[in-house]
Amino acid sequence: MQPGGGCITLSLHGARAVFSELSSMYPLKLLSPYVHDRTAIVYLLTYGGGLVGGDEVNLVVNIQPGAQLVILSQGSTKVFKSRPGRRLASVKPFALHFKADANHQSTPIPSTRQNINFHVAQNSTLFLLPEPVTCFRDASYNQYQRFYIEEGGSAVILDWITSGRMSMGEEWAFSHYHSVNEIFHDGKRMAKDVMLLDNEGQGDTLPERTLRQKLLPYSCYAMLVLYGPQLQSVAAEITGRYDQISVFKTRIPDPVLWSLSPMDRARQGLIIRVAGIETEAVKFWLKQTLSGLEEIVGKDVFRRAFT
Repeated sequence: MQPGGGCITLSLHGARAVFSELSSMYPLKLLSPYVHDRTAIVYLLTYGGGLVGGDEVNLVVNIQPGAQLVILSQGSTKVFKSRPGRRLASVKPFALHFKADANHQSTPIPSTRQNINFHVAQNSTLFLLPEPVTCFRDASYNQYQRFYIEEGGSAVILDWITSGRMSMGEEWAFSHYHSVNEIFHDGKRMAKDVMLLDNEGQGDTLPERTLRQKLLPYSCYAMLVLYGPQLQSVAAEITGRYDQISVFKTRIPDPVLWSLSPMDRARQGLIIRVAGIETEAVKFWLKQTLSGLEEIVGKDVFRRAFT
């Protein structure tokens, strides 16, 4: 196994979830403090409390038929700033991001990269509910997540980002953020969601606008997916709420804005996008909106996800 590699394989032994594999290499650390009946929790952790430029994580997650896996993180996924010109032995050529300096010269800086492939078997469910990604000033982060869901499998997928360390004056001050989520059902791609945030200028022909200017007043953006038969009742409740929303033009931005789109004509899945002025407001909205998951995973597991 290469540095940053990891593998999670969860299966059922009788009526109880068991890990046939739970392994990882620095800087990735996997911890499972909870297994109850069909449901298990795994925390995705990193040594030192975050990822730095040049780190690369490659994780494979397998959920066997009938099992339920809840993936959480302990605090936000911190991406520490990259230092231009610093030579790191672990940096690979494709992990470099080029940042323009004051003289419009491109300087290579090491980028953090995270790749996760999820395999969700029949009648199994994935609950991917990590804390948001928080990129520090000048950090560069690339994330690729692919979800391969078999017929009868289900998944809740949460991917969100904060503006940074606002207490340190870092508000959308990172260099580069790129997140890709692809969802496949029985080999057919059902959805591809891409979020690209780049603090580079657009050239001499257009006035430069920073990310902060483009994204304010909101400091947290989230993408939420619900897919599969296990989540139909939760999805129906959310859809009912959305259908009752009335839109009015106001002078003061709403603390939380959200939109909903069906993933396919059969309405097997939903894609929800959320923007919040404060991260805690988005977290509270998620807790309320996903309260129906408590009946599926249990009160204790749900509390761990949204404390």
